[in-house]
Amino acid sequence: MWREFRERPEQRLRERLVLHYAPLVKYVAGRVGTGLPTHVDVSDLIQSGIFGLIDAIEKFEPERGLRFETYAMQRIRGAILDDLRSQDWVPRVVRSRAREVERALERLGGRLRRTPTDTEVAAELGITLDELRDLYSQLQLTSVVALEDLMAAGRESGSLVDTLPDDDAIDPVAVLVDRDNRRQLAEAIAQLTERDRIVVSLYYFERLTLAEIGRVLGVTESRVSQLHTRAVLRLRARLTEQAGV
Repeated sequence: MWREFRERPEQRLRERLVLHYAPLVKYVAGRVGTGLPTHVDVSDLIQSGIFGLIDAIEKFEPERGLRFETYAMQRIRGAILDDLRSQDWVPRVVRSRAREVERALERLGGRLRRTPTDTEVAAELGITLDELRDLYSQLQLTSVVALEDLMAAGRESGSLVDTLPDDDAIDPVAVLVDRDNRRQLAEAIAQLTERDRIVVSLYYFERLTLAEIGRVLGVTESRVSQLHTRAVLRLRARLTEQAGV
């Protein structure tokens, strides 16, 4: 089907490819949706993701050696997040509070030389522990970030998938930069608390949903969502500090 589409990119063939890979959109939309407030309709995410899938089909280059599913999932996720941002689901005050939390994490991390506890973060912000956890719940949407976005903290380039070199034209400088990004991310994850590390590992690497992680940890899905938000904010603060931005 791909060969035929490349030879004759007709609408009929494009529609067949969209139907064939449509389950990818539902999967990605479901994963993004688990970290969003309940008022966000997953069907809207799926609709946005379809445009990402169509874009992936149009721009996919099989000769680069990348599996289409991997490439398409990045495009689908990007389309969903772009649509969410364009509709400004997150109130300005929530975005402001997210920056306040990140700055508090940076300050405490610099002073303590370790990952601060929630109690220490709450004290730095001048709020109670319960208020901090409620704030984490409000910041769910701001933490819906692809893992490669965290690795790209402080860089102007887009998705890592978009910058993959051809197999026959390896850029040694790009390889070194990628290794350094991965090293910084690994160091940042290592400095998280044990529970945060588990959440990051299960969500991003084992591909478990927040509900499934909750069953593993013996806590509610809402609590896992708070832990996920906290972990992402801590990673972003740490990587931003490392990047010197």
